[in-house]
Parts: sequence; C-alpha cells; structure tokens
Amino acid sequence: QLRAQNQVLKKGVVDEQANSASLKEQLKMKDQSLRKLQQEMDSLTFRNQQLAKRVELLQEELSLSETRGKKNKKSAESSSQLSQEQKSVFNEDLQKKIEENERLHILFFEADEQHKRLEAELRTRLEVLEADAAQHQAVVDSLTRKYTDTIEKLQNDKAKLEIKSQTLEREAKDCRLRTEECQQQLKNLQATLGSRLEESLCIINEKVPFNDTRSNRYNALNVPLHNRRYQLKLRDLAGQALSFVQEIVTALLNFHTYTEQKVQIFPIDSATDTISPLNQKFSQYLHENALYVRPLEEGMLHLFESITEDTVTVLETAVKLKAFSEHLASYLCFLRKILPYQLKSLEEECESSLCTAALRARNMELHGDMRRLTAVFEKLHTYVSLLALPSTKAEGLLRTNYNLVFTNIAASLHRCHDILKDISKHYSQKATLEQDLPTATQKLITTNDCILSSILSLATGMGKIASFFSNNLDHFTSSLSYGPKGGTEFISPLSAECMLQFKKKAVAYMKSLKKPCADSVPYEEALANRRVLLSSTESREGLAQQVQQSLEKIAKLEQEKEHWMLEAQLAKIKLEKENQKLKNSLSGQLAETIQERSVLPNAAEQREETTEKSQRETITSTSLVPDIESREDLIKKHYMARIAELTSHLQLADSKSVHFHAECRALAKRLSLAEKSKESLTEELKVASQNISRLQATSLSFSLQDELMTTKRSYEDQLSMMSDHLCSMNETLTKQREEIDTLKMASKGNSKKNKNR
Repeated sequence: QLRAQNQVLKKGVVDEQANSASLKEQLKMKDQSLRKLQQEMDSLTFRNQQLAKRVELLQEELSLSETRGKKNKKSAESSSQLSQEQKSVFNEDLQKKIEENERLHILFFEADEQHKRLEAELRTRLEVLEADAAQHQAVVDSLTRKYTDTIEKLQNDKAKLEIKSQTLEREAKDCRLRTEECQQQLKNLQATLGSRLEESLCIINEKVPFNDTRSNRYNALNVPLHNRRYQLKLRDLAGQALSFVQEIVTALLNFHTYTEQKVQIFPIDSATDTISPLNQKFSQYLHENALYVRPLEEGMLHLFESITEDTVTVLETAVKLKAFSEHLASYLCFLRKILPYQLKSLEEECESSLCTAALRARNMELHGDMRRLTAVFEKLHTYVSLLALPSTKAEGLLRTNYNLVFTNIAASLHRCHDILKDISKHYSQKATLEQDLPTATQKLITTNDCILSSILSLATGMGKIASFFSNNLDHFTSSLSYGPKGGTEFISPLSAECMLQFKKKAVAYMKSLKKPCADSVPYEEALANRRVLLSSTESREGLAQQVQQSLEKIAKLEQEKEHWMLEAQLAKIKLEKENQKLKNSLSGQLAETIQERSVLPNAAEQREETTEKSQRETITSTSLVPDIESREDLIKKHYMARIAELTSHLQLADSKSVHFHAECRALAKRLSLAEKSKESLTEELKVASQNISRLQATSLSFSLQDELMTTKRSYEDQLSMMSDHLCSMNETLTKQREEIDTLKMASKGNSKKNKNR
C-alpha cells in the first residue's frame, strides 16, 4: 500500500512540476509580450512627444503667421493663397496626426489596462501557484521524510527479517534433521510396537477368554483407576461440609430451644399464668428438637468417615448418603409438625391486646417467612434424596442429571440463606418493638437476643455452605461420576459393592507382592575398596581353593571317623567279653551279696537289655570293683582331654596355615600388580628419557630441561620406592613361607602322634 501511494504521489508531484514549468514559460512569454508592448508604448510616447513638439512649433508658427498677417495684411492677402494651401496641407496633416495620436492614446490606454489586468491576474495566479507549490513542496518534504523514515524502517526490518530468515533457515535445517531422526525413531517405534502388538494380540487370543470391557454389565465389575487426588480433595470437602453442618445443627438447636423459652414467657408468662393449650403443645414439640436435629450431624459424620483415601467414592458407593437423607427427612417431618403451631402462635400474638399494629405486621412477615423456610427445606430434601437414589436403585438418577441436581441444591441453599436473612431482619424489628412494650421483662429481652443471635449464626452457616457448594460444583459433578474405563452406562449398587471388594483384594495382593529392596553398596565406597577387592584374601579363586581343601579334609576326617568307629565297636565287644568273664569268676564267691542286693543286678540287667550302651553302664553292674572303675575313668578322661587339646591345636594350625596361604596369595597378587606398575613406570621412564634426549638435541630452554629433570627424578624416586616396597614384600613372603613350613611340620608331627595314640 505504501509503495502504491508513493507511486501516486510521485506522479502527482511530476504533474505539478510540469504544470509549474508550463506556467513559468507562459509567464516568460507574457513578460516578453509586456516588454514589447512597453517598447511600443515608449516609441509611441516618443512619437507623441515629437508630434506634440511639432504641433507646438506649428502653433507658434501659426501665431507668428497671424501676427505677421495683421501686420502685413496686404502681404498676407497676397500670400494668402499660398498659405491657405499650406495651411490646408498642414491642417490635414495635423488632423491625421491628431487622429493617429488619439488612436494611439486609446490603444495605449487599452494596452495599459489590459497589461495591468493581465499582470494582476498573473500575479494572483502566481501567488496561488506559489502557495500550491509551497504546499506541494511541504507535502513532498513531509512525504520524503516519511518515506525516508519508512525506507529506513523497512531497511531495518529487512535486515532483521534477513537475520530472522537465516536463523529460521538454520532452525529449519535443524528441524529437518530432527524430523528425519524422529521419522527414523517413529519407524523403529512402529516396528517395535507392531511386533509388541502382534505378541500382545497372540497372548490375548491365547490367554484371555473374553473381553469384559465390551459388555457394560461385566465392565462395571472392573476396578477403575484410583484417583488419589480426587479422593483427598473429596475428603477435604466432606470435612468442610461436616464443620458447616455442625455449625448449622448448633444454630438450629439454639433456635428451637430459645423459641420454646419464648413461647413460655410471651405473650403470657407461664410463671404467673397458664399459657394457652396451643402454646403448650407447641412448647412440647419444640422440646423434642434434639431428637431430629442431632441425627443430621451424626449422618454427616458417618458420611465423612466413609470417604477414605483407599476407597472409590461415587454416588453408587456412598451408602451413608441414604442415612443422611433419612435424617433430613425426619427433620423435615419435625418442621412440618411444628409449622401449624408456630403459625397459630404468631396469630395468637397478633390477637393479643399488647400487640401493636407494627408488631402485628412483623408477625405476619415472620408468618410468611416460616412457610417459605419449610418449603425450601422440602425442596432441599427432595434433591438430597435424589442424590441418595443411585446407592439403592440403579436407574434412580442418570449421570447426565448430576449437574442439574447439584445446581438445584446450590440454588436451594442460597434461597434458604436469603430467607434466613429476611427472618433475621424481621425478628430484629419484632424484638425492638417488643422491647418497647410496657410489660417487657429482662427475661424476654434476653430471650429475644438469644433467638436473634441463633438466627444470625444459622444464616451465616447456611451462607457458608451455600458458597462452598457453589464454588465446588464442578468438582462434585466430575469426581462423583467417574467409573471403570470405557464404561458408558450407569453402575448398579451391587456391581459397585463387588468392585470395592475386588479393589480390596487387589490392594492386599499388591501389598503381599511388595518387598523392600536390598541395600546396595554406595558407589564411593565401592571405588574406595576397588584395590582391596583386587587383592582380597576372600577372592573367588582363594575361596574356591579353600572350599576344595576343606572338602578334602572333611572326606579324610570322615574316613578316619569310620575307622575309629569300627575300632570303638571292636573295643566295646572286647570289653563286654572281659566283663562277662569277670562276672562268671566272681559269681560263686559273692552269691550272698548278690542275693541281698538282687535289686541292683536286676536293674543292671534291665539297662543292658534295653539300652546296651557304653562301658560305664556295664561297669555300674560290677560296683564291687570301685578301684578298677575309677582308674578306667581317669585314663579315659585323660586321653579324651589330650585328644581334644591336640585336635584344637591341629585345627588352629590348619586355620593359620590357610590364613597365611591366603595372605601369601594376596601378597603375590600385589607383587604382580606392583611388577606391572613397575614395568609401566619403566616404560614411561624410557619415554621420558627419550623425550629428554630429543629435547636436548633440539636445544630447548633450560627451564624445560629443569622440568624434565624433575620429572625424571620423580620417576626414579617412584621406581626406588617401588623397588623398596617389593623388597619388603619379598622379605615378608619369605618369613611367612618359613612360618608356614614350621606350621606344616608341627601339624605333621601332631598328626603322627595322634595316629600313634
């Protein structure tokens, strides 16, 4: 658009410049014609002057001639004919000159007038053109400035766009590369997903007997995705609703109690006179308010306790909502029961002689407010009972109507709040009028204040719960209507109960599968113990060798055990034979003793027949030889203690030998590692010496030579330290080998002694 406007303006400027140039040329031409006319006028004026001079001369000559004629009449008469002819010639000539002069004067005047008029027109036109030219020039200058600014701006924008285009080109290249990579990844993913899909389809076809999500009847039994955030939010909202309901219940209890107290003292005080039967019945019914109001709090508390983090809370599973609805229905019946008495009580107050016109008007306003309050509670109970239907009847309420029901509940709560505000306003006016009555007592004033405060607290609590319900309407609608994945129809209460049982079983199964992970070794500790692990005494090879040696020793010990078991059985048989011979030899000599102590041999025989144990049991039957028994026991204890001591020494020597062998192997490993590091250091030293020689040959600076010399010295120091360490390790290895040899010799000597014994 700017370029098109620029072209149009350029064309206009060029046309104006051409017009100004043509006007300038016309002005020049007019100036030239004006100059010509001025020259002609000058010539005419000069000619007129000449003619005027000539006329003057002729007049002078005429006057002279007349004077001469007077003098010389005679001569004049003679020459009259000649002068007459000359005069006629002169007169004709003069007449022609006069006419010509007059004509020239007329032409000059007309030319002068025309010139002035043309000059004025040209001047005005010149002024107009100059003004137009100045205006056009200003427009041209402004457009030039504007276009220069626009051009600069466009140039800057062009530079920015070029830079941006370059960056976009680079980004486009990167994006193309990324798209290629993504396409490649997509192909790979499609291939992998295709293979996994085929595997899954094969598994599903082979393992899954049927797809329960296709049937809404079976899908209702599936456990839905557990939304912990919704559950926590819903529990929090239920807690807030419980606090609001508790506040409303307290206000209702106070309102009914103080209303009962008010009926007892106004318009007739029961302490001084009997009240009407209507007020007596009304007071009796009001006295029973706690039986209907308290269950509301209990029902809401049970509903709050049923909403936990682990369960699935929807209208189908909220069975406690039905109990709350029943409690609300009982309270509504209470309101319906006391409403006629309350209205009649207000009418009775209006008929009282103490009631003024203003008080009667306030009572009638309260009369209408109580009717509206009961109607609002009826509507609220209707919608709450609708919400409780899904937990008992499957088709009681469709999910599409959830939002409408919640919206109507919020509207009913707001309506109830407005009615309570009207009741508060009207009752405050009524209390003010009753306070001005001459029969008003302090008890009546206090009761009115208590009733007014209870109504205010009831209105405040109702406003809080109405705002709370309106603010969380969307959350109630969304969180109380989710179910199994893919489920479109309504879940029945029975299927919801089965689903909760399945959920509990699934949670128990997942808890049984959950096991704590074993603690892993920290990375820093593993790095620190790397060198120790390389040369550990409990390495895999060393442990395998120790296990092999232990197995060989166990096999040898088993063989020795079997050998000594056989030797022990032979010795036992020999001992039994010797004892039998000893019994037979002493049986004749000790017959009397055997008869007196027949119980002891019988007991010994029973023990021999039943147990057939070791030497001590057979020796107890021969208690007549205590010295032999004690000597054998002492010898046996001595040899057993000696055998145990030698075996402990042998085991200690074996364990020490194994330990020293493992340490020797570890030291050998360390020695091999040290030799490898020594070889690497010697290679590095060779490389460093070669570098030193090469650098010395190329005449490097002294500082570099000093550095190389220091590195060489450090390498030499490290090699010397390594060599010292290797020497010390060799010495320790030789000492440990000597100790192992001595231990082996000692163990061999002990084993020979044990075998001999």
